[in-house]
Amino acid sequence: MVDADLAFEIDAREIPAEWSTGYLPLGKTRPYEEPVEADGARWVYRLDPGLVAWAHWLTADLRLNDPPALREARSRYINFPAAQASPVVLRGDEVSGTTLWHGTLLNRRAADWLAYWTGGRGRFVMTAMEETGTLQALSFLARAGRVDMGRILVLRTGSNYTIPPSGMSAPENLTAMSLTQNPGYLPALDAAYLVGRKVVDEIIENWAVYGDTNPIVPLGS
Repeated sequence: MVDADLAFEIDAREIPAEWSTGYLPLGKTRPYEEPVEADGARWVYRLDPGLVAWAHWLTADLRLNDPPALREARSRYINFPAAQASPVVLRGDEVSGTTLWHGTLLNRRAADWLAYWTGGRGRFVMTAMEETGTLQALSFLARAGRVDMGRILVLRTGSNYTIPPSGMSAPENLTAMSLTQNPGYLPALDAAYLVGRKVVDEIIENWAVYGDTNPIVPLGS
């Protein structure tokens, strides 16, 4: 996951015409300036890939709630086949920040920001708020020997889109997305419980093994 908040920012109305964004990495003088900050740990948190692969293997076949209202909402994204797909458990990277941004241009900025900090290896699939703050706190505890950073999993469920559907502006779509109107909100809560419980139950039931070692995907799976 990549921190979206730790940056310089210039209002878009004041940036040079050749810039794609007003967000700059700290210490840089233009967007996405190379070389990337050597101390990337302040911006990027990488979970143990084996543990993440195991959690995905364990939950990938779960059937998630997909009510008619949710199917109707995603059918509006006619130019985005992936956005029209049924709810599914997947692996990917997130851009985490405390500003709830919305719209095509800021979505592109988030994707570019993740690509910059991961050297193009990141796969932007989710936005978030709390994770980088949580991971930073846990990293401090790890330095004190109280936390093992290789034993952390992050589960995030999507309740809304970060860009509007075809025929709707970003302000119109943002206005329409409230907790009472957003058809993805309750299904997202259901998915968080269903997927999270599957992983937690498996770990608890086999704590005699997992207490000292991370679970892994079984051979041949």
